[in-house]
Amino acid sequence: MKKVDPQNYKIEKSIHLEDFDTYDNLDADEDKLKKKLDKVRGKLGKFQDVMYAHGKYSVLVCLQGMDTAGKDSLIREVFKEFNSRGVVVHSFKNPTAIELKHDYLWRHYIALPERGKLAVFNRTHYENVLVTRVHPEYILNENIPSIKSLDDVNESFWHQRYDEINNFENTINNNGTIIFKFFLHLSKKEQKSRLLRRLELKEKNWKFSPADMKERALWDSYQECYEKAINQTSTPHAPWYIIPADDKDAARLIVAEILYKELKKYKDIEEPELDEEIKQHLDQYKKQLQTE
Repeated sequence: MKKVDPQNYKIEKSIHLEDFDTYDNLDADEDKLKKKLDKVRGKLGKFQDVMYAHGKYSVLVCLQGMDTAGKDSLIREVFKEFNSRGVVVHSFKNPTAIELKHDYLWRHYIALPERGKLAVFNRTHYENVLVTRVHPEYILNENIPSIKSLDDVNESFWHQRYDEINNFENTINNNGTIIFKFFLHLSKKEQKSRLLRRLELKEKNWKFSPADMKERALWDSYQECYEKAINQTSTPHAPWYIIPADDKDAARLIVAEILYKELKKYKDIEEPELDEEIKQHLDQYKKQLQTE
């Protein structure tokens, strides 16, 4: 099995999505991939326990990808060994009426993880430069004073949004949030296969929506918007990782390995020492409990 090197997936310069493979099974079969993932997610779970006790950092995992890219199942499998008190998942749908009364980053700000915890954003603040860029008419729902018509939703507007997102991520990183951004890079052929599966298997029918077909027809537009967003917002403190997503088992393992290997670089994350006075009286406390 090939080793996962985070640097092979991290984006540190301008890219073209078409240059990146959508399939990689790490030279391993399904059984080997699952066994390796089981080991890595166990290590991640133990690390999260230490981070929770340490209480100075938080982790934000951002997942983006086309419909059927495997975001939901990746969350289920990668974070299976986490203590429930230390991880929370947010799935961002269309903005509610209340959310539209605020700026577009507000609902993401209030969902950020507390120190010691990890949050997964299943679809993220990047929807505001992806879906809205493919469908610029959605911007009019935000009632932004400077936007009078679609003519105002121009290239300058999008560059301003990229700057705002970069500033948002810079601010939370400066205050202790470690940021990972994963783009699950799916091929159009594999999406077709997964959509057909939703139609053919009764137990999967509920996942299908006619809207999936409408968005699939805009595949090229979405790929262009993803490419622009990644190029404008992959920074040293909040890098993008492009994950080949046609093989779900491999994609899950790659994400888990990147998380673990990058988080282990934070050598200051360790269990806090007990207060010296408490240490001196540990035997007394044990004796007290044993003689109850």
